Amino acid sequence: MDRTFQVDLRGVVDLLSHHLYGSPRVYVRELLQNAVDAITARRAGEPAAPAVVRIDPPELTGDGTLRVHDTGIGLTEAQVHELLATIGRSSKRDELGFARHEFLGQFGIGLLSCFLVADEIRVQTRHGDEPTVLWTGYADGRYRVELAEPGAARAEPGTTVTLTPRRGAEQWLTTPTVTELARLFGSLLPIRVYVGDVETTAGPPPWSPVAGEAPAARRERLVAYAREVLGFTPFDVVPLSVPEAGLTGAAFVLPVPVNPAARAGHRVYLKRMLLTEGAEGLLPDWAFFARCVVDASELRPTASREALYEDGLLESTREALGDQLRGWLVRLADGNPLRLAEFLQIHHLGVKALALHDDEMLRLVERWWPMETNTGQTTLAEFRERHGLIRYAASVDEFRQLAAVAAAQDVAVVNAGYTYDTEIIERLPKVDRTILIERLEPNDLTTRFDVLDPGVELALRPFLATAQRALDRLGCEVVVRSYAPASLPALYLVSRSALFHEQVQSTRERADETWAGILEAIAASGPPERPQLVLNHRNPLVRRVTALTDPELVGLAVEALYGQALLLGYHPIRPADAALLNNSFLGLLGRAVPGQE
Repeated sequence: MDRTFQVDLRGVVDLLSHHLYGSPRVYVRELLQNAVDAITARRAGEPAAPAVVRIDPPELTGDGTLRVHDTGIGLTEAQVHELLATIGRSSKRDELGFARHEFLGQFGIGLLSCFLVADEIRVQTRHGDEPTVLWTGYADGRYRVELAEPGAARAEPGTTVTLTPRRGAEQWLTTPTVTELARLFGSLLPIRVYVGDVETTAGPPPWSPVAGEAPAARRERLVAYAREVLGFTPFDVVPLSVPEAGLTGAAFVLPVPVNPAARAGHRVYLKRMLLTEGAEGLLPDWAFFARCVVDASELRPTASREALYEDGLLESTREALGDQLRGWLVRLADGNPLRLAEFLQIHHLGVKALALHDDEMLRLVERWWPMETNTGQTTLAEFRERHGLIRYAASVDEFRQLAAVAAAQDVAVVNAGYTYDTEIIERLPKVDRTILIERLEPNDLTTRFDVLDPGVELALRPFLATAQRALDRLGCEVVVRSYAPASLPALYLVSRSALFHEQVQSTRERADETWAGILEAIAASGPPERPQLVLNHRNPLVRRVTALTDPELVGLAVEALYGQALLLGYHPIRPADAALLNNSFLGLLGRAVPGQE
C-alpha cells in the first residue's frame, strides 16, 4: 500500500530559512522580488498601473513591525492557498502569470526567508475587485487564511507584507539597515522603491548606453562607478554583452596584481535585482585580472539565489565573455602597444595562462612579453629573430648555473623557469613549424670548451688522479678544460639523467623497505652519467693548483673548488657536500696558519 511522507513543517521552515540562505539580509531581496513579480504581472494586463514599492520600518509603523506595500496584481483566496501555503509547487504560479525564470517563480519558497528575522508573517492582499484576503504564517509551520474585516480591507489591488521581528533580529528591521539593503539589492530595479520617504532606486544600469554620449564619457562614467561600488580605479573597462543569456555589463580590469589561484567574485544582477556580490565561475579561470558587473535575464540562480547555477548556458556565457576579454587584449596589442606593456607588467600570469591553449594569445606573448635571457630582457620573437632558435633553460636554478658561462661561449639562453614560460616555449613549434626550440643541457656547454694540448693534458694526469680520489666518494668526475670567462675557476655540471639518479638515491635512503626495493631497481636500470667538476685551465688559480705536488693540499684545494662551484651554481647542498666544505675550509686554514698548539 502506498503511503505519503509525513512532513514536519517546523523542521522544513527551519531548514529553508536558516540553512538555505547565507545571511538574514536576503529577506529584503525576497520581499522586493515578490513585489516586482506582482507589479510585472499586473502591468501585463494594465500597462498604466502604478509600479511602486514602499517599505515602512518599525520606526514608521510605530508598532514594532515592518511593512512592505506594493501596487502589484494581488492574490485571491484560492491563490493564497496555492502560493503561500504550498512549498515547492510552481505550476499554479505559471498559470497566474508568474513564470519568468525568477527563483520564487520556480520554487515558491522565497517568502520563507523572512523567517530568518520574523516569528510571524502577515500578508494582506487584494486581486482586482476580489475581497481582501489575510494570510498569517508562523515560524512553527502553522498558517491561517481569512477574509479581511471591512475596516482592514485594501482600497486598491496590491499586497502588504507585515513582519513581526523575532527576538534578537530587531537590528535587521531598522531604518538604516533596511535602507542600505534596499539600495544594495534593488537600486537598478525598473520600479520605484521607497523606504519611508527615501527613494532607493537609482535608474538603469550604469553601463546602459546614453543617447549622444561619447565613448570617452561613457568610460569615465563607468570608471567612477567602479570607484564608488567596487572600491578601485580600473586599469580599463571592457563592455560585455551575451544576447543568448540576456546579459549586459562591464568588466573592470584590476589595476594591481592578484593571486591567480584566488577565486574571483563578480557582481551579478538577474533582471536588475542583485543576485550576489561574489559570483564565481562567470569568467574563465585565466581571466582572474577582471571583475565583472553584469545583469542577465536568462541565467539561472541556485535555490538560495546567492550563486549562479552551473549549466550549459552558464558555460557558453563564460566562453563568450572570455572571447570578449581576449578580443580586448588583441585590440590593445594592435592599437596601443605601450598600454599593453603596462597591462602585461601587472597581469602577465593571466595572459600566459591563456596562451597555453589559445593560439592568438600565444602569438601575443611571443611578440610582446619580455623574458629574461643571458643577453638581457627581450621578447621571444626578437630572440628568435636574432639567434635563429630559442634555446632555453627550464628552471631558474639551471639558468643561474649556466647563464654566465653560456654567454661567454656565445650561447644565448632564455630563462624559462618562471610560471608557464617553459610550456609557452614548447608550444610555439606546434603553432608554427618554422620555429626551432632547444632545451639547454648542462653537458652541451662542454662541447664548446677548448680541449687542452696533448702535452699539457699528459702533464696533468697525476693531478687529475689525486683530484679524482678526493671527489670519488661524492660520485663526481673531475676534468680540466679551457673556457671563458677566465675569472671562473670551476663549473659543476650535472645532466638531467644524473640529477634524476641523485634524486632516486636520496629518496631511496628515506623510503621504507618496499619502496626502497622499487627505487633500487630503477637506479640499477642503467649506469648514470656522473656530474662533472670542470676546472678552468685559463684561470690562474687553477693552474697554480694543478702545479701542486702535495697530495693532501691538492685534495683540499679541489674540495674547495668543488664547494665554490656548487654555491656559485645554486646547486643544492647535501649533508656530504656540507661536510666536505667544512673539511676543506678548516684544512686550508690549518695549512695557511702553521705552528704548534
